[in-house]
Amino acid sequence: MLDTLDAAAVRRWCTSGLAALRRHQGEIDGLNVYPVPDGDTGTNLVLTFTSAQQALAMDLGTLPDDGHTPHGHALRLMAQGALLGARGNSGVILSQILRGLADRLGTAPAVRGRQLAAALTDATTAAYAAVARPVEGTLLSVVAAAAGAARRADSDDLRAVARAAAEAAARALARTPEQLPELARAGVVDAGGRGLCLLLDALVEVVTGESPEQPAPAPPALRRPGTAVRETGSEAYAYEVQYLLDATDEAVARLRDELAALGDSLAVVGDGAGTWNVHVHVDDVGAAVEAGVVAGRPHRIAVTRFADQAAPATERAARPEGRAAVVVATGAGIAELFAAEGAVVVPANPSTGELLDAVRATGAARVVVLPNDPNTQSVASAAAKEAHGLGVKVSVVPTRSPVQALAALAVRDPKRRFEDDVIAMAEAAGACRYAEVCHAGREALTVAGPCRPGDVLALVEGEVHLIGQDLTDTCTAVVDRMLGGGGELVTLLCGADAPAGLADRVRAHVERSWPFVEVQAYEGGQPHYPLLLGVE
Repeated sequence: MLDTLDAAAVRRWCTSGLAALRRHQGEIDGLNVYPVPDGDTGTNLVLTFTSAQQALAMDLGTLPDDGHTPHGHALRLMAQGALLGARGNSGVILSQILRGLADRLGTAPAVRGRQLAAALTDATTAAYAAVARPVEGTLLSVVAAAAGAARRADSDDLRAVARAAAEAAARALARTPEQLPELARAGVVDAGGRGLCLLLDALVEVVTGESPEQPAPAPPALRRPGTAVRETGSEAYAYEVQYLLDATDEAVARLRDELAALGDSLAVVGDGAGTWNVHVHVDDVGAAVEAGVVAGRPHRIAVTRFADQAAPATERAARPEGRAAVVVATGAGIAELFAAEGAVVVPANPSTGELLDAVRATGAARVVVLPNDPNTQSVASAAAKEAHGLGVKVSVVPTRSPVQALAALAVRDPKRRFEDDVIAMAEAAGACRYAEVCHAGREALTVAGPCRPGDVLALVEGEVHLIGQDLTDTCTAVVDRMLGGGGELVTLLCGADAPAGLADRVRAHVERSWPFVEVQAYEGGQPHYPLLLGVE
């Protein structure tokens, strides 16, 4: 039993926490509620915490002369390792939880109950700050509950506070289906929150020498897994605009009024040092960004249009005027397409460190990153923040599909200002509607009706729109549905498992039914999805 958390205890916690995540990795992956094979939260948490452990494996014998205690140095190493190795949204949030712990406890002479409670509170603040639009019923709710219980314990007894935090986290995890209808429909608890409960249980075991009496609950079998309704944003406005802004308090006050007149879902929050996070839903993207330019210096601009694995990062792209593009991709064919556009390609599901290495490898002073996956956007944003400290300006265009990245790269113009070029790329990506065709991996209740393993699913901008039995028929049907809303160009990317002639059959259908629409088809080589398509 421990009265205070020392460096040795931090190292034991890291080891036992990682072991727990690995034991439950498959279970946590299975909490992802989509019927296609993309459940990876458990894997992302394991990879993130593995990076933390690897950083902690550094020699702690010689401490830097920066005021940190041995336990503070150990926590700082964990946080830095987790940040550079963060995978997916859950990994980024976990890295910020560790950073909050490290910042609070780094110089504390001893870590007892009240110090741990304060650190969990800071960790919660850092976790919420890492998410542009926090959603309750997720990992955020679980860490907040843990911090609240630790504060209410109001004790210097480290063991009592750790137990209170872990027990409250388990209760909060069990409540997540009540907070998110998607989880309730799927009959699961939040995957990221489940991982955090395992880590808090591991902490209790380290400080008490006993396993928790009530470990974090496994997902309840409430009903058949279903397809979660993905976030589609405001129904009144077409675009989500986000950027960081360096500006004065007075300028931001005026900016709030201007943005409020342009749209809704407005959020402008500051760090107390002159940097603000701006978020708004609008129809006029240019006006929202221009308002930021008037107020101060906007950067890391991201524009998302609502409704809506690969070569190593060693090839150097042409870098006009010190600019470059880094693209995340899956499939050799897709990688070749991006390389032909002058982009540096990194494999799918990269860590923060891998993306940062790719950015640095370009040698450019201004870099645009195209993540091509919603789950990689947080990792890309974390890499952009780290790159800023190295003197490299990185902007993330929030592409969700390779076809959107192709559209964005097609409009690059080195004669424009970098910021204007990023906006043009974001607008081009947002104007490209995308779809994915795959086979269901499990029985599920989707918004298009029930599906069974092996059924063909057509997902339009992340949501199941069609369920069929024949691959070609489903592909042509989803093309018709998308072109019904307008379009002049269809881009087809055939996957590694696509049957021979699939692209030719879809092309022939478009030529018959939509004679004025151009079709471009490529061998993408991506796994899981026989066809990716975009309509511009």
